[in-house]
Formats: sequence, structure tokens, C-alpha cells
Amino acid sequence: MQEVGEAKTPPNMVEIRVRNEKLAALVVRVASGSEDALGELYDTTSRLIYSLVIRIVTDAATAEEVTLDVYKQVWRQAGRYDETRGGPLAWMTTIARSRALDRLRAGRQDLRREEPLETAFQHAASDDVEADAAAAELRVIVKRALNELTPDQRQVLELAYYSGLSQSEIAERLNQPLGTVKTRTRLGMIKLRGLLRATYEG
Repeated sequence: MQEVGEAKTPPNMVEIRVRNEKLAALVVRVASGSEDALGELYDTTSRLIYSLVIRIVTDAATAEEVTLDVYKQVWRQAGRYDETRGGPLAWMTTIARSRALDRLRAGRQDLRREEPLETAFQHAASDDVEADAAAAELRVIVKRALNELTPDQRQVLELAYYSGLSQSEIAERLNQPLGTVKTRTRLGMIKLRGLLRATYEG
């Protein structure tokens, strides 16, 4: 049992790839119609997904509803998952972010913007070892990648990712020319995608 205050050891890249492969195998089984696989996928990843959703919508009840919607969409679209385009967690968190922003745009909640990107998954701390390991995995990967971006690139990506702002809205928020925001976004995304791809494929 881990002592109180004892730092958790981040998973290494081998552990991350093994976990990724297990999750990808579950998604394949879900695509074939396995409800058991969907249940296992939910048990393994739902705390992580919920932590991202509540980071955006801020309300627990709404976050629970959106999280269930995410897994309904995973059930329907598992056959479309393409492992060559990214890991299963990245695919699922993209769905979760989209569903959460959709709910947010419906006018039900306000955004929380205080926390930096790499801490988005820290709300899921629990006794669930698998969920905590998955959260730790994403924190390690995202933090390493984000640290390679310039502060300006990181800022515009955070505003776009969590706040769902358009480039025009970001330009207005930062009082910067639209062309500058577009350039920072484009360069930041190119660099981030390259870093994340290298992590998963390396």
C-alpha cells in the first residue's frame, strides 16, 4: 500500500504502450458487439473521462450524464476507431471533450479556465489503480509534449481546447492579431502532434 505523501512513480513508455494495446484490444471487441468489453473499458477509463468532462462542465450531475453519453458514442463508433491515428485514450478524450463542449454551449454551465492543461486529469485520484494509472499516463505524455511548446503556442491551444474558443475569439481575448493567433495555433498543433506521435510510436 502506498504511504500517505509518497510520490507515485510515473509509468514508463513500455508500460504506456502495453496499456495502450490492451485498451485498443478492448475497443476492437466493443466494435464486434461485446458488451462485456464495453463494461471493462468503462471500468478502466471512466474516472479519467469523467475528470476531463467535469473540468469543462464543472457540475457533477452534468458530468455524469456526459460521461455516459461518451460511452454510448464509443459503443456506436468503435468500428471507426483507427489505431494508426492515435491511441484509444486520445480518441476517447476527444469524444469526451466534444460532448462536454456541446453541453456547455447549450448554456447549462460555465467554463473553468484556471488550471493548466497537464493537470486536467488530476481530479480522478481514487483507489482505482487502473484509472489512476491511466490518468498518470496522460499527465506524463501531455506534460512532456506541452513543455516543448512556446508559452504563446501553449496559451492559444489551452484557450481553444478547454474554452472552445475560435481563433477570432482567442485573438480578441489576447488582444493579438488574428494572423498571429492562427500562426501560433498551426505551429503549436504541428509540434504537439509530432511529439505525441513520436511518444506512441517510439
